[in-house]
Formats: sequence, structure tokens, C-alpha cells
Amino acid sequence: MSLEKEIQKARKEIVSDGYDMSLGEVINLYKDGELKINPEFQRLFRWDITRKTRFIESILLSIPIPPIFVFQDKDGSWELIDGLQRLSTILEFSGALSGPDGEKVEPSTLEGTKFLPSLANKRWQVWSGNDSAIDKSMQMQIKRARIRVEILLKESDENAKYELFQRLNTGGARLSEQEVRNCVAVMINPELHKRLKKLAEFDDFIKTTNQTSSALEKQAGVELVLRYFAFKNHPYKKGLDVHEYLDEALVEISKSENIDWDKEEDLFKKTFGLLKDALGDKAFKRWDGANFSGKFLMSLYETIAFGVAQNMKAIDKKGRQEQKDFVISKAKKLWENEVFEKNSGAGIRGTTRLTNLLPMAAGFFKP
Repeated sequence: MSLEKEIQKARKEIVSDGYDMSLGEVINLYKDGELKINPEFQRLFRWDITRKTRFIESILLSIPIPPIFVFQDKDGSWELIDGLQRLSTILEFSGALSGPDGEKVEPSTLEGTKFLPSLANKRWQVWSGNDSAIDKSMQMQIKRARIRVEILLKESDENAKYELFQRLNTGGARLSEQEVRNCVAVMINPELHKRLKKLAEFDDFIKTTNQTSSALEKQAGVELVLRYFAFKNHPYKKGLDVHEYLDEALVEISKSENIDWDKEEDLFKKTFGLLKDALGDKAFKRWDGANFSGKFLMSLYETIAFGVAQNMKAIDKKGRQEQKDFVISKAKKLWENEVFEKNSGAGIRGTTRLTNLLPMAAGFFKP
């Protein structure tokens, strides 16, 4: 297919509209249930009071508000795709926000700012005896402020809303690529998202991957779990950017009805349990001929975890000590493998690495 036809095909999958609305109209749509926020998605609302205050301040100072993006469901209602922090801040401050479990959220109390120090301790309205509220004119100013609502219409391909969310949030400083994928997972399959997070906290997995606190903060552990399941359940397409592959794999495995996740979880735990017993925190470190040392290497993780998992049924027939000896031996011999050495160096692109190492891994770890 030519590039021009690919563009035409992709455009047909995304049908959009949009117009300006007042914040008062948006608040009323939410109150009437015509603008929905996925409960699991809402649990990701994490702005602190300083950022909430600065956003309310921006509205009062008539600074333009960035647009929000919604997906129009079959019944005509809107599902929020992007703009969670901004919209939730407005809803919370005005007293309209409900929590992810349907509970009423207490309206926020603002801080003072450089330009509006008198915002300190202000609420939308008096909630308890000692509250200080903004006056009616300020409430009206906030309600009348305009915001652009970009609408992905129901005629669009359903996957378009996940793609749109990723495009809007990838590349910024606020969310890592895996944090964006976490949001997408919550939108599609909240139960799978919980499972991925739980497995990222599995002791044997933590021990073998030996992630830094900075990496864990950016959800690197969840990304490693996703890579493991993606390789097993969504074959890598040659030439596809690694992160685009993971984005695509997440959507597909989240929606798949052919994956037995209980069996997958059991195999995951067996795989990392064996790797922990055999190699501990050196499971994915370089063998220099005498010791396993250095930092965690992604090429080793992709090859060893995938290779062992693909052959776990056969490996599991051995006695435990024999299993450990087998894994240790293979981890050492991997550095003598021509395909691995050629495709695992620091200068090797991820596309080249996955194209060559994944097929090799399954055969290399065969007993």
C-alpha cells in the first residue's frame, strides 16, 4: 500500500468535530451523566493543590484554557479521553466532582498565588463554618470561561481514542511512555492494568530486574511486565518502533478474549521464580567470563525472560537444581552466541534487536 493510501485509510478511521463551550455547560453535562470519566482513569487524578490553584487562577485571569478531548459513545454521551487533570480540578473546586466509587468529593480549598494572594483558603462556596468563598461574580466568570471540546465521533474506529490519548500525552514531561500506556490500559481493561501492576510488585520479579527507584517511579517495572506479555501474545512486526509496538500490543492483548490470564500469571511467576533461584539480582547482567556484573541490560531481559518462558513446560520437567544449572549455563553461553552478540550492543536499534533476538531466544533456551 502506498503512503498516500495509508494516509487516506487512517483518516477514514478518525472522524472528528469540535466546538467551544462554557465551563458551566461542561459542568452541567457531567452532572447529567452526559460527560463520563472512567472510574479507574479518574484514580490517576494526581494534581496537588498548588497546580489546582494555578489552574483556577489562570481561568480567573482569562488565560486561554487548552482543549479537552472526548469520544462520543453510541448513545451520544461523551467519554473523556484527555484533559482529566484540568476538568477534574474545575469539577472538584465547583463541588460537582464524584469520586471513582461514586462518593461526593469535598470541594478543594485554594492556596494564595503570586498574582492572587487573596485566593488563600478560598472555596467555591461555604462548606463549613470557617470557610471563605469566592463571590458570585467570580463563580460566574469561571462558568462563562470558554473551553474547546474536541470530539472523536462514534463513526471513528474504536482504537482511535486510545491512539489519540497516546499521541496527546507522549513526549511531554509529565507522563512517561509507560504511564501513558497505564492510562490506556485503564480505559480498555482495568482488571488487566491491576494485574500488570501486581506482577510488577512480585518479589522474584523485583529481585531479578533490580530496578532503580527512578526507573520504578516512571513505571519501568510495569513496562517490563508488559514487554514480557507482549512478546508472548503479540508477535513483533519487523521495523516497528519499539514503543509503538508496545502501544499496539497493549491495546490488542487488553481486548483479547483468547488469553487465559490466570495461566499467563502462573507462568510469569514460575519463570521469574526460577530466574531468581538461579541468578538472583544478576539475572540480566553481563557475563564477563568470571562473573555476572554491571547494570541491567534490556537485551538480556528480552532474550532470557522470553526464552525461558517459551520453554518453561519442558524445563519444568527437570529437578529444581537441574533447572537452575540449565539456566545459569545458558545465561553464560548466551555471550558466545553470534546472533546475540551481534544484536545486543549499545548501538543496536530496538527494532533490530527485537527482530533478531526474539526468534533466537525461543530456540536457544530449548532443553
